[in-house]
Amino acid sequence: MAGSTVLVTGARAPVALHLARLLHGAGRRVILADSPARPIGAASTACAAYHRLPPPRFVADAYAEAVASLVRTEGVELVIPTCEEVFYLGRLWQDRAMPVRLFAPDMAMLSRVHDKHAFIRLAQGLGLDAPETTLLQSDADLESVRGHSRELVFKPVWSRFARDVLLRPSPGELDAVRPSPAVPWVAQRFIAGDEISTYAVAIEGKLKALAFYRSLYRAGKGAGICFEPVEDAAARRFVEIFVAGTGWTGQISFDLMREKDGTVMPLECNPRAVSGLHFFRDARRFADAVLDDGPEVKADVAGLQTVRLAMWIFGLPAALRSDGLGRFRQTMREAGELLDWPGDPAPKKAQWRALAEIAGTALRQRISLQAASTRDIEWNGPAQEQPR
Repeated sequence: MAGSTVLVTGARAPVALHLARLLHGAGRRVILADSPARPIGAASTACAAYHRLPPPRFVADAYAEAVASLVRTEGVELVIPTCEEVFYLGRLWQDRAMPVRLFAPDMAMLSRVHDKHAFIRLAQGLGLDAPETTLLQSDADLESVRGHSRELVFKPVWSRFARDVLLRPSPGELDAVRPSPAVPWVAQRFIAGDEISTYAVAIEGKLKALAFYRSLYRAGKGAGICFEPVEDAAARRFVEIFVAGTGWTGQISFDLMREKDGTVMPLECNPRAVSGLHFFRDARRFADAVLDDGPEVKADVAGLQTVRLAMWIFGLPAALRSDGLGRFRQTMREAGELLDWPGDPAPKKAQWRALAEIAGTALRQRISLQAASTRDIEWNGPAQEQPR
């Protein structure tokens, strides 16, 4: 596939930029697309062209038409999603006979693993350990678990970045939760242990790339902004069994917990790219494994990785609140800037323009920066209403 044209969507995300750089470094022509006007990926030398698309959450039909047209006009041979636009693309590929391959499973599987209850059921069906997880679709369902809420974690079935998560709440704190068939929640057994985040690529159930890491700093309760690589044999076995059992093709990510006895338990799954991708920098080996069915590529970055701008915005205030300024300073000294790339300095500067655009959305909508960063691509299940 050398010289072929690949469309990478979700250009706002650092992982989309990183993926474009890897594929460009291996000789592919990379087109980027997304709905913001100034995403960081568009500034990269790895980007042959950037196409601005309608926001899929608000105008899904127009988004589908634009993607279909883009695939034809640019001679795209493969589409690789990186963020939650994967669900809108999955629906497009389900509803139409598209002329190229979408690097993702079919829409039914995408929806199944994104569903925080269905995913746990699927893992259990594959013989994997998983925490007890109860689906909540009514006030009666909620009442059935209220008495032992201190042992549970509550979260919407369709959510991201740990948004709206209630960690071992009091019974009274559950009064704000209103589960329904349209907006279901789960109550999941709280697991004490070490969190392990996973990024993997598989083709027809066979692992092609795998990285484990933990987040040292986060933007609020959710998305990590500073990452440390880790290794765990039990976590690898979980991923191998899951991708083999589902015949997975595409990118997939898991939030796992390692208990004191070494047991690894899944919390949830995201069928898209996450920050573990940043631990791969060998472009030819990565592209050979992922695009040309070569041998599994190993993560080749051994040190901490971060986005320094995000650390100043989110990490420093957290450090000041927790009296952890010394640790913050040491981390900033040791961590590599994941936006840095030889011969491609522009995206690092472009992050200021991208941040300004997100901040404008946050101010207009009166939401957080993190919520604003994905507002137009969020996918909240098959029954989601189209917001205005």
